[in-house]
Amino acid sequence: MTARRLLLLGPPGAGKGTQAQLLVERYRIPQISTGDMLRAAVAAETEIGIQAKAMMERGDLVPDEVVIGVAEERLAQDDAQRGFILDGFPRTGAQAEALDALLERLGTPLERCVALTLDEEEIVSRLLKRAEIEGRSDDNETAVRHRIAVYQEQTEPLVAHYEAQGILRRVEGTGSVEEVAKRIEEALG
Repeated sequence: MTARRLLLLGPPGAGKGTQAQLLVERYRIPQISTGDMLRAAVAAETEIGIQAKAMMERGDLVPDEVVIGVAEERLAQDDAQRGFILDGFPRTGAQAEALDALLERLGTPLERCVALTLDEEEIVSRLLKRAEIEGRSDDNETAVRHRIAVYQEQTEPLVAHYEAQGILRRVEGTGSVEEVAKRIEEALG
């Protein structure tokens, strides 16, 4: 059986969002992206959005309590009961522990963590190209390199956390979207 409660881990620009969308189409389960939810809050100028805007523009992580609150509301919704794809959460050890506790309370533990791996210069190139296409102010080179450093320091250690749970699969993130998707499918089986 294919795992349906998934976490996609990887540095910014690794293709988590793109691959999550393909999985959404294939399995008809929601993608839960805290980045998208936070950007929507910024655009709507909500209280959380105003707090998060300056941090996001610098490439800093939004505080755990804000991210955990957003994710908890989303995971409790009806459409997440058949499965979900987490994209961009958790990002820290504290968030991973909070997520583990939350999913245990909901009776929906993670079945698989897919860690996308990618060379740093490829990440920078991808994100600068994305900035041109989408006009994203949070994708300038200084912020991108800072986000990569933050990822390496705070999020990359989660690989060991999920490896210890026996649910981690590493997937090479270079190549075409289709090639990476095929590798992810193999990792989910």
